[in-house]
Formats: sequence, structure tokens, C-alpha cells
Amino acid sequence: MDPLKSQPPQENRLHFLDYWRIIRIRKTVIIAVFLLVVITATLVTFILPESFVSTSRIKVERDKSDIEELSGKVGYNQYDPYYIQTEFEVIQSELILGMVADKLDLNTEWGKKYNEGQKLRTQETLTILRQRINLRPVRNTMLIDIQVYGENPAEAAKLANSIADSYKQFRLNQGKALSVGGLDSLQVKLLEQDEKIRKAKEELTYLRTNLNISDLDAAGTGPQMQMEAEQYRKYEQTRFEREVNYKSRKEEYESVIALGTNNTKALREVLPRVQPDPTLSELMNFLNVADQKAQSMTNDVGPKNPELTRINGQRDLLNEKIDLAVAGILKAMETRVVVAKAGLDSLVESVERARLLDAKKLTESRPYFDKKKDLLYLEDLRQLLKRKMTVEDIDQALPRSAQVIIIETAKPGMKPVRPNKPLNIILGVVIGLVVGVGLAFFIEYLDTSVKTIDDVERTLQSPVLGVIPQNVGLLIEEGAESPHAEAYRVLRTNLMFARKDDKLNTAAVVSAGAGEGKSTTVLNLATVFAQSGQRVVIVDSDLRRPTLHKLLRCTNNLGLTNYLLKQNTLEEVIQRTNLPTLDLLASGKLPSSSLGILSSSQMKALISDLKQRYDFVFFDSPPIMGVSDASILASAVDMTIQVIQYRRYPQPMNVRAKQLVEKVGGNLIGIVLNNINMSQDESYYYYSGYYHDYYAKNEDSEPLDAKAADDKSQTEIKQKY
Repeated sequence: MDPLKSQPPQENRLHFLDYWRIIRIRKTVIIAVFLLVVITATLVTFILPESFVSTSRIKVERDKSDIEELSGKVGYNQYDPYYIQTEFEVIQSELILGMVADKLDLNTEWGKKYNEGQKLRTQETLTILRQRINLRPVRNTMLIDIQVYGENPAEAAKLANSIADSYKQFRLNQGKALSVGGLDSLQVKLLEQDEKIRKAKEELTYLRTNLNISDLDAAGTGPQMQMEAEQYRKYEQTRFEREVNYKSRKEEYESVIALGTNNTKALREVLPRVQPDPTLSELMNFLNVADQKAQSMTNDVGPKNPELTRINGQRDLLNEKIDLAVAGILKAMETRVVVAKAGLDSLVESVERARLLDAKKLTESRPYFDKKKDLLYLEDLRQLLKRKMTVEDIDQALPRSAQVIIIETAKPGMKPVRPNKPLNIILGVVIGLVVGVGLAFFIEYLDTSVKTIDDVERTLQSPVLGVIPQNVGLLIEEGAESPHAEAYRVLRTNLMFARKDDKLNTAAVVSAGAGEGKSTTVLNLATVFAQSGQRVVIVDSDLRRPTLHKLLRCTNNLGLTNYLLKQNTLEEVIQRTNLPTLDLLASGKLPSSSLGILSSSQMKALISDLKQRYDFVFFDSPPIMGVSDASILASAVDMTIQVIQYRRYPQPMNVRAKQLVEKVGGNLIGIVLNNINMSQDESYYYYSGYYHDYYAKNEDSEPLDAKAADDKSQTEIKQKY
């Protein structure tokens, strides 16, 4: 597995050490803001005028009597935050503060002080007064502290006491006004009620006369009805009984009539059961006896037998009497039906007549009794008003406690309370730290440049081949034991492992913008390769701003452009350096006809020739975002290394540079993170190794001689761009 293979994107989470790193990096901003805030707070604290405070404490209670009131009002002694807050607003109202302004003539006094002698308007005075007042409740009590601030302690005490006195007087006047006003209102309402009752009585007398209301009806709440509830109930019971009697008699009569009036035999059998009659029953018994005798004699004697003839005569006589009795019973049944119907109809008619009379009487007398009800309501209301007035009159006469008690009068302050110098300075320190740290993190949030290795691997999806610290010198001058050499040896090792093939030996070093340290990186990397015994050549392909010849103290009269224009041979343009295994191909002069010269076939031939002659060939290039030369080189060489300077350019710019390399078919093998501040970013310490401290100790133990130190100072590298 490739050890330098790009790791998958990591989740962007800040660790505690990341916060500490940001604070260390932005410590200048934090300190500057901190000092600015602290100095400003201190100056303002000492410039502000001193202010004294005086406090007057009052006890506020609801209106109540010393003894229980007849009206049943309940006194509230418990703490009520809503009531206290309401009284706060009352004390700060124009009503109370206006009384204070008038009593102390503040319009004139403060006009002399604040308005060049011109009298202030009342609203202006009240605005100043409200700014000086601070009301504070004593927790879970009915006490209120009235605090007044002022430059003059005596004036502050005078104002606090005046506010307390004005509020107390206002409450006393308000209580009296409410009591007297309440009684006056009740008296007015009582007179109005008497007038309404008088008019109602006149209207009632007029209605009684016109409607002929009797004394008996007038004594009650309504007219006397013929059909009272009890009478109506009895009527209903009687009507029901008569209706049942009528229906039963009618059904009996109709059932007998249904047999037919000419059917004497059937009637004789049915009537005794339907309508028992002693006479009919006796006649029927005699007839049965005669029929039996006639039947028995018919079998023994002839039809002309005198006894049989007598018996038949009796039978005929009994039949006639029975027919007459049946007719009489039928007639009696019919009569009873008619009588029952007549009784039912008479009852219904009489009740209906009484109901109509009651309805008429009720309708005609309704205005009178409605007015009488109104009169009774008015009289009850008058009695209630009279009783309320009497109770309030007695309650007003009862002794009452003071509604506002001044517990403590205000005294002039002995020392100023504003500004609170220690508190203001402490707040300035705290706010300065908070604002400074917050601004540092805000700037860090806005800074989209590359800060960590994670930023590179997450944004560019490419491995980091090396991490180069700040203030790196030239290894060709410092030697193989330079404290910075190990960083480039790590870079060389990673580069060797990142190659897919050992035949890949040409590399271009590019960057997104100017000043990211390409020239220093390519020179030191080539030096490390040369110090390991490999033949290396550096080609300065930055034709517009060549630098390598200055760093190596070589001439730039002949170089790459001369060879590409076929003015000189390769042996003539390659220069030797102080390191035997390291050669330089300077850029040469830039003629006007050299535009696009790097994309020529001669350049490709040069790269191919150098691959054969040297173990490694490194090309310095201009910024890839500025000109096309770097893209041409990236497409022509075997490998491309992108240099990104720590905290210099935005991440999108570096991403764009990588995309340009990939777009032309370049083989970007990794990133070099350059110019890292190891003293601030401790997270890079172990990545780059502890060689720095190690070599630093050796360097301290064996100082350079004067000549070597002078040479080293002359070769210190300041970034090209």
C-alpha cells in the first residue's frame, strides 16, 4: 500500500489544541484589542464626573382601615410584585415628578446649571430627573428604596426626600378624593333612583285606572286567573274520566246496534250480558219455563188442548213484554251515550271559555304588572344604594393607617459611587479579553488560507510530502548538517516513495501565487539530492523573474533561452555550482521572441536529454495562476510538486492551481507546506521531527567562526515574491 496515498476527507472539528493554536497565532490582535479596551475603559472611568447617591426608603401599603370594614374589604399585607411594580411607574410618572419639580423649582435651578441660565421646560426637567432616579424593591417586602444620583450629595438627598414626600402626599390626597368622590357618586345615584321610582309609580297608577285592575289583582304580582294550576289539573282529571265513560258507553251501544234492531233473538241473548236488567232477566226466565211446558205438552196432547192454548197465550204475552223491555234498554243506552257526550262537551266548552277569558285578562293587564315589576326592581336597587352609602359613610369615619410611611430619610453621600473605578477596570479587562479572543477567532474564521495539513488533505485531496519551517536558509551554504536539512530530507524521502516508477526523474515545482517559496524549495531539495551523491540539475524556467542564479551566485548571461533558441549548446549553458554533483541551467536573457518558447519541440528535447544525463532534474517555474509557463512544464515533466505557503493564499486559489496541473495532464504527486511558524504552531513540531531542537543545541554548542557567520548572514533567503 502506498504510504503517501491521500487520506479520506476528515471531519472538520476543532480540538482544544486548535483553539490554543489560534490564540497563539493571533496573540498580537488579542493583545492590541485587550490594551485598547482596557485603556479606553480606564480613561473613560477617570474622565467621567463623580456622582453621589442618596437613598430614601418608604413603606407602601394598600388602602385599608385599622379595623375591619363593614363593606367586607380585605386588607392585603403580603408581598405583591405587580402592585410594587405599578407603584414604581407611579413614582416615576409626570404626576409625582412634576410635583417635585414645582416644589424645588427645578426648571429654574437646572436651567441655570444645564441651559446657560435659560429656564428649562417641564418635560426637559423630568427627563433629567428620571435619568437620576433608580427605584429598587426590598425583596419580599413592601419597602421601596428611592435612589437619586447627583454630582452634589446635598442635592441628591434633597431630591430623594422630596420624591418620597410628594408620593406620600399624592397617596393621601388620592385616598381622600376616592372616599369623598365615592360618597358623592352614591348620593347622586340615590337621587336619580328616587326620581325613577316616582315616575314609575305615576305610570303604574295611570295603567291601573285605564286597565280597570281590581284591588285583589293589584295586591298580587299578577291577575287572578279562573284556571289556576290546581283547577286545571282537576279539570283534566274530570275530562279524562268523562271521556272514558263516553267512549265505553258508545262502544257498548254500537256493539248492540251492530246485531240489528230486528234481530230480537240475538238482542235477547246479548243484552243481559252487556246491560244487565232484572225485569228482562225475569221475563226471560218465565219465557223459558213456558217454552218447556209447551214443548212437553205438545208430545202428550193435541194443539187444541185448553191448557196448551193458555200456555201459548202466556208465551206470546211474554215475547211482547220482552220486545218492549229490549226496546226500552236500547233507548236507555242511547240516552246514556247522548248524556255522556253532552257532559264532556259542556266541560270542554266551559274550560275553553275560562282559558280565553284568562288569556284576555292576562294580555290586557300585562303592562300594569310589567311596570309593577320594574318598580319593585327600582325600589330594591334604591335600598341597596342606601345601604352601600350608609356602610361607606361609616367606613370613611373609621381611623386609617398611613398608606405611605417614610422609613428612612435620605442623607448626603459621603463618597462617590459613580464611576466605580475598580469595577470598570475589571470589566474593561474582561471585555477586552473577550472581544480580543472573539475578534481573533472571527479573523481566523474569515481566513480561508491553508493552516494545517488537514486543510491540504481535505481541500486538495493530495498528500503532504513535506513541512518546511520559517526562515530556512540555503542548504548549499549551510551544509548537510544544517538544522533545516532534515525537513528537506523528509521531503526527499517522501518524494522517492511517491514515484510510481524509478524512471520518473524530472519534477517541476509550482505554486498558485507569487512569494510561496518555490525557488528556495527547489534549490534546497536539489541540494539534498546532490548531497546524497546523485547527479542533479536545476533548470530555472521562470523566464520573467529568474532567481536561482542569484541564490547560487552564478551568471545569467547564458541559459535556457539561449539553448532553446539554438544560440548555444547544452554544455555551454550549464553551470557548475559549489556542490560538485549539482548543476544549474539558468534562465538566460528573455528576448522578445521567446513567448511560447517553453512549449517548443526544443524544450521537449531538452527535457529528454537532461533525463539521460542526470539522476534528477528539477524545474523552477513561475506562478501557475499568473502565466501559462508553469502549466506547460507540468504537462512535460514526470512529476509536479505544488508549494503552498502557510497562511498566505485562500484555499480556492490553491485548489484552482491543482486543477490547472491536472487539466494539462500533469502528475501532481504531493504538496509541500512551506514557511510554517514552528514556535506558534506546535502541531507541526512532531510532524517535522525534533531535529530542529537537536540541531539547534549542537549549533549553540559549536558556534560558527566570524567568516562563516558573515557568509551565512549574506545567504539568508528573503522570499522572492
